[in-house]
Amino acid sequence: MTQGFASQGDLTEKNITFSEVGRDIWAFTAEGDPNSGVIIGDDSVMIIEAQATPRLAQKVIDKVREITDKPISHVVLTHYHAVRVLGASAFGAQQIIMSDKARSMVVERGQEDWDSEFQRFPRLFEGHESIPGLTWPTTTFSESMTVYLGQRKIEIRHLGRAHTAGDAVVWAPDERVMFTGDIVEYHSACYCGDGHFGDWGRTLDAVKSYDPQSIAPGRGDALVGVEMVDAALAATRDFVASTYRPVAQVAARGGSLKEAYDAMRAECDPKFKDYAIYEHCLPFNVARAYDEARGIDTPRIWTAERDIEMWNALQG
Repeated sequence: MTQGFASQGDLTEKNITFSEVGRDIWAFTAEGDPNSGVIIGDDSVMIIEAQATPRLAQKVIDKVREITDKPISHVVLTHYHAVRVLGASAFGAQQIIMSDKARSMVVERGQEDWDSEFQRFPRLFEGHESIPGLTWPTTTFSESMTVYLGQRKIEIRHLGRAHTAGDAVVWAPDERVMFTGDIVEYHSACYCGDGHFGDWGRTLDAVKSYDPQSIAPGRGDALVGVEMVDAALAATRDFVASTYRPVAQVAARGGSLKEAYDAMRAECDPKFKDYAIYEHCLPFNVARAYDEARGIDTPRIWTAERDIEMWNALQG
């Protein structure tokens, strides 16, 4: 390799923000690093997204303990990526919830994804030696499930494929707040390496159909108010479409992955180059878009070896 992945050089610690986005509903954000969420019920607490290691998860726990001493009973993982789930053990929750499809991704590519992400994003694996192993759910669902935190009703839904095949959202109907995972981002690039471009827009439509008043996205600031929610939905939609369209055009005429990469950058750089993790995501986004445009529906498994092979192909 002539140079490393952009994410390998991203070593600057991010400032954490912990903001209330609804009554007793909080968003833990960190300048484009993976977000987490907190919902406080009558007797216990639900966490959404577990961070990459128990040490990083402790930063979420510390914020929770500033506002409540109620026990953490549930951890919801909106999808499977190592940076989202491997810190789950720190919370000591009785229930760890994923969709059935997300669990199948742990089976299919759990260790490979861990190895891949660890290689290309070392800062997000601070305290990696504390990870006890792959995170497995205690509870799964197909399309939907409901959790009651005392009288507080929380709905967990699979609305369609987008960032992964197993994406879930968490909906607090009493406050009209939704945690979308990486289906929605705000001033952050979408990581599409395991994505489904053809489905993503319909899944965004399904999110909007709930008429959320606030959204905690996968990355970026919490979205408070319909105007901010709509702006993030539109920007996410534009990012996904602008990534796929030029790649599909190159693939249709039999062009190379490098040609697709150059075409994608020509369309996306003017609009998105200042987004968080933009350079980190581009190689993986173009590779997945190129595959989907050639009829490969199930994303191929990323391994540390495939990462390097793909990166080298883009350096010419």
